[in-house]
Amino acid sequence: MRVAPPIAIFVALAISSAAVGDTIVLKNGRRIAAENVTEDANHVTYHTPAGELSIPKSMVARIDHDDFTYPPASANRSQPPVSTPPVEPLPGFEDVAALVVRNDGVDYGYLANLDSEAGSGSATAVARDEVAHHTAAQFLESKGDTDSAISQYRQALIFAPGNSALLMNLALLYLHESQFTAAIDPLERARRTSPDSADVAKLMGWAYYGANKMDQAIEEWKRAESLRPDPQVEEALRKVERDKSEEESYRDGETEHFELKYYGGAAPDLARSILRDLENDFRELESQLDYTPPEQIAVILYTQQAFADITRAPGWVGALNDGRLRIPVQGLTQVTPDLSRVLKHELTHSFVGQKSHGRAPTWLQEGIAQWMEGRRSSSVAGALVEAAAQGKTPPLATMEGSWMSLSDSSAAFAYAWSLAVVESIIQAGGVSDISRLLDRVGVSPSCEAAVEQTLHLNYADLNQQTAAYLKRAYLR
Repeated sequence: MRVAPPIAIFVALAISSAAVGDTIVLKNGRRIAAENVTEDANHVTYHTPAGELSIPKSMVARIDHDDFTYPPASANRSQPPVSTPPVEPLPGFEDVAALVVRNDGVDYGYLANLDSEAGSGSATAVARDEVAHHTAAQFLESKGDTDSAISQYRQALIFAPGNSALLMNLALLYLHESQFTAAIDPLERARRTSPDSADVAKLMGWAYYGANKMDQAIEEWKRAESLRPDPQVEEALRKVERDKSEEESYRDGETEHFELKYYGGAAPDLARSILRDLENDFRELESQLDYTPPEQIAVILYTQQAFADITRAPGWVGALNDGRLRIPVQGLTQVTPDLSRVLKHELTHSFVGQKSHGRAPTWLQEGIAQWMEGRRSSSVAGALVEAAAQGKTPPLATMEGSWMSLSDSSAAFAYAWSLAVVESIIQAGGVSDISRLLDRVGVSPSCEAAVEQTLHLNYADLNQQTAAYLKRAYLR
């Protein structure tokens, strides 16, 4: 979720070597492009066109392995730092869960009968109703129908308004949907029932952090720690306290869709221009992706050093979106074309992440963000086609997880290929195919399944389509 590194890095790599290589970074800053790098206790050995060479290991700062093997795919869905306790069916009610979900669907008639029985006020009937609606909600959420899952919990709470487990599960769904303000009400109700629950405090901290209320988030996570020490909460506290410490002297700005904080050295005119550009981008993305984020989006403008200190991101990361748009603007007095592209790129991530319920893989996120900012594949098409012909394009399944550990050149390749894939999708079916794909990603068991259902292509087909598109569009 960041600005792509210079594409020239990838172009140079692809043109200079027919084989995938590594980069040896020396302590004096020099970089050596090499192949088949090995090391022992004293030496680093590598191959070059001049033959096999070796250098003392004491001269080497690090070795960047550009083997284009990416971190394993992992769920990208944003999860609050809490394990919410499930509603445990009471003894003798094991039949309820089996009856409410049958033939891969919810039996709404059965639920209606249970609601009617719960209306009598019988404790047993209410317990059966709680279990049934919880089971239905969990099933619907697993199918990606979060709105219907929320409705199930709200229905159960009509008859059991103080059930803290139901309330926390409802809040968790709101948090998954980035509806942070909406999550606060059920959590406050859960606290009245369970005032000493560390889980309620953890979820409340996440809700306040997502709503950009740093003081309240810190208060809640400290409360959670006092109730039950938890490494997840400790890490969350460290993160939010870094943010708060950095932002204490920042100025504020606000529009309908954005809440802006910027360091004191930034010109107010720049902040206003950034908000104006973001509002224009918001309207355009809203139209193209057929989606509207439900809450204000936080934007933080940093100095370059503060950005590095806060984000702890690799050097090739030019901006970051981790739920807040974090952008270094040191030395700027107006919105330059480059900054305008950065803003559009990072805002796109907010739309894509929320529209897909946090499930869009990295290759799709970055491909769409680059396309929306105005990047195209013309300058690297030849190198990409050559790489594809030599079988060096990575399977998309290996590009689903985080890219934060990639070296400069591996990251540049990943960005370039992801953009080309998204370009090929849009060329074949328009931006509407991207919008439909994001909807499908949010409810499908995997991204490849979503691609097959939306585009009628598997990942291998999509890579082939991309190479053919690049040839046809740029190399005629």
